[in-house]
Order: sequence, then structure tokens, then C-alpha cells
Amino acid sequence: MSAAPPSRPLTPVTRVLRLCLHALLLGLLALASARAVAGSDPHAGWVIGLSALLAAVYAAGVRAPAVHRSARAAGLWLAGVGAVWAALLAVSPDGIWVAFPLYFLELHLLRLRWGLAAVAVTACAAIGGFLAHSGSVTPGAFLGPLLGGAVAVATVLGYQALYRESERRRELIEELIATRAELAAAERGAGILAERERLAREIHDTLAQGLSSIQLLLRAAERALPEDAPAVEHIARAREAAQENLAEARRFVRALTPPDLEHGSLAAALERLCSGAPGPRVRFSVSGAPRPLPTPYEVALLRIAQSALANVVRHAGAGRAEITLTFMDSSVTLDVVDDGRGFDPAGVAAGGDGGFGLPAMRARAESLGGLFTVESDPGQGTAVAVTLPLPVEA
Repeated sequence: MSAAPPSRPLTPVTRVLRLCLHALLLGLLALASARAVAGSDPHAGWVIGLSALLAAVYAAGVRAPAVHRSARAAGLWLAGVGAVWAALLAVSPDGIWVAFPLYFLELHLLRLRWGLAAVAVTACAAIGGFLAHSGSVTPGAFLGPLLGGAVAVATVLGYQALYRESERRRELIEELIATRAELAAAERGAGILAERERLAREIHDTLAQGLSSIQLLLRAAERALPEDAPAVEHIARAREAAQENLAEARRFVRALTPPDLEHGSLAAALERLCSGAPGPRVRFSVSGAPRPLPTPYEVALLRIAQSALANVVRHAGAGRAEITLTFMDSSVTLDVVDDGRGFDPAGVAAGGDGGFGLPAMRARAESLGGLFTVESDPGQGTAVAVTLPLPVEA
């Protein structure tokens, strides 16, 4: 008997239990044969022959893979074992003890309701055999088979419960290992993206801005000098070199742009974000005339939208949400509004918001000179808004 599914290898405990069941059944058959011979039973030959036949049928089923894979094959095998056991019980009262290992076989190989029915039938057969051989009705004739069946049922059900718990823990451990690997990969990806964003900001705010300033100064110097001045040609070449290097710096900034912004505008990236959000229905809209934004602005607005929408999905319990990108003359505003359960912003400590990520969003906005606000009340939904002033060059 195998107490584990065929697809999984047997554990040491399962092997021991299976060997104990085999030994118990064969030992009881040997005991019945020995008692028949020692007691000069007139049916000793039948007892020995039926015991040997029962052992052979049992061994054939144990070694047959189909018995462990098919409920139909297991049922046929148990029917054969039961028929031989019933014949043994008819000629020897000692056959009653074989009922105990049969209980375990029936409970293991059959579905629970059929297993319980088979145990009840086996117990009734054992009681009937004992009464037929003893010729008298005693409490022991009923208590022995019934208690044995009850012990077998309790043991098998308890073991199955422990096995299911063990399987759940194994699956949980495997899930935790997989989640840990995914988290590590996500952290590496987030670190790469964060470094790309940092480099893009640094190049844009320092190198690109410096080259742009140099170009403007050279242009002013070129205009201030007479056209035939010897230095004009050198200034023009320097301005062209600054222009080429500025274009190269901007190409670097574009190459470091997050993947969500590589194949379209900020509005397109936000549209994809809303359409792919799980949980609540999310609508995206654009107000005002769209205009190109510096890469750091697009990255900051996209990351804030992602973080705010993630909070809506995980914490708000909202049915609907809306993201609005508004372009104005001197600023751009992003609003994320939901109809969820809301919370008390005054009770959210900086850096200890329990997973809402508000300090990170606020830091992104303030790093670009923007304003970040949160409006919410318990049961009234939440509105997150960030406003970034547009630079003159944008």
C-alpha cells in the first residue's frame, strides 16, 4: 500500500507504514494457518490453502501499478481480496482478525464515502463470521470489529489531514521561494531603472544644461563681434561642437528613458497603465494642449501615477478610478482620484505610511520643484495631485 500519491516519491514514514501493513496481513494469515494446524482443525487444509491464496492475491495487487492509479482497478482488487477473505472467514474464526488490515486498504484505495461503506460491510462480515463460529451472541462479537473499524477510520483520516497540511506547507515554501526570486528580480530591475533615471536627470540637469548655456553664450559672443573678426570662425566652430555634444547628451537621456516611455509619449504610457490595471475600472483623460515634457518630468509623473494606482489597487478597495493629465501654460498636473475607502492623511506619519508610498511620491515631485497634495477622508475616496512647473526651455 502506498499512502502517498503515485506522482510523489514515498517518504520514509510512508514506507514504514506500508511495510507494517504488509507484515500485519501476512502475520495474521500465518497465525490463522498455524492455529488451524495446532488445533487439529478438520478444515486446516482449507485454511492453509485460502490463506496462501489470499496472500497471493494481496501480493499481486500490491505489485500492480494499475491498482494505485485507477479507482476501478483498486475496487476490483479489493473485491477479489474480500471474496477470498470471506471464504477464509467461513472456515476459520481466526479470519476475523484479517478485517483490521482490510479496513486500512479500503480507506486508502477508495474514495471516502465508498471506503466508509466498505469498512462497514467488512465489519458486518466479521461480526457475522464470529457469531457463526461461536454460536452465541456476546458484546465482544460486536465491539471488536466495530472498534477496529473506528480506529482504522480515525487513523487514516488523521494521517490524511497531516498529509494535506504537509502538502500545503510544501506548496507554501515553494511559493515563498518563487516569490523571493521574483522579488529579487524586481528589486534588481527597480535598481536598474532607478539608476537609469538618476543618470538621465544628471545628464539633463548638468551636462545638457551646461552645453545649452555654452551654446547660448557663444551665439551671443558671435553676434557681438563684427562678421569679419578672426574669432568669429572659431566661435562658430565651438558653437557647432557644443550643439553636436548637446544633441548627443539628449540622445543619451532618451536612451536612458524607462521602457514605458520608449515607444510613445507620457500620455500613451499613462493610457497603457490604466488599460492594464487589475481590479477597479480606471479611466484616463488629457486636459489642455499636450506639449513635450523634459524626460525627468515624464519619468516623475509616470512613476507617481504607477505608485498611486498601485495604492488604489492594493489598499483602496475602489470600484472606479480616474487619472487626468492636465497641461497648462506654465505647469503640468497629474490627478489620481478613486472612490475607495479612503484614509486620514493627518494620521499618516512620514516614512511610516504602512505601504502607501506617499513620501516617495512627494520626494519625486519636490525634487523637480513641484507640489504634491493628498486629499482623503475615511469612506470618501482619495485624490492625489502633483503639479510641476514647466521650465522655460520645455
